[in-house]
Amino acid sequence: MNYWLMKSEPQAFSITDLKKRPQQTEHWDGVRNYQARNFMRAMKKGDLAFFYHSSCEVPGVYGIVEIAHEAYPDDTAWDRKNSHYDPKSTPEEPRWYMVDVRFKRELKHPITLTQIKNQAALKNMRLVQPGSRLSVMPVTAKEWDTILKLSEE
Repeated sequence: MNYWLMKSEPQAFSITDLKKRPQQTEHWDGVRNYQARNFMRAMKKGDLAFFYHSSCEVPGVYGIVEIAHEAYPDDTAWDRKNSHYDPKSTPEEPRWYMVDVRFKRELKHPITLTQIKNQAALKNMRLVQPGSRLSVMPVTAKEWDTILKLSEE
């Protein structure tokens, strides 16, 4: 199993929004960065991801999701009315992909970006590297376990 971190602005889509969905499942679309797209294409059904709220008052890890469906073409890229439209992506040659995620649980309390930055065990986490702005990124097993342990304290 692999571990991931997926960022969303809570005003656009939050862990609470996912929890309220029928079957608590939703597609994760709109990723328009090639490296993040490649990470999504590497995701396997059953992998787990931290649900991270970004661009908000208290950014941090708020919950856990499971990859419910592996990467498939992101059809929002073909919709001229969608903000994620990309004229260079076509159904015949898709440029962008999405995955489906399923709600697993909310954390007892969020693990804030400040807490993450203050943990020696997380100093090499991609999330805290200078210039890292990816919306999808891998997390090591050690990083995963450290954040889970923090969420139980």
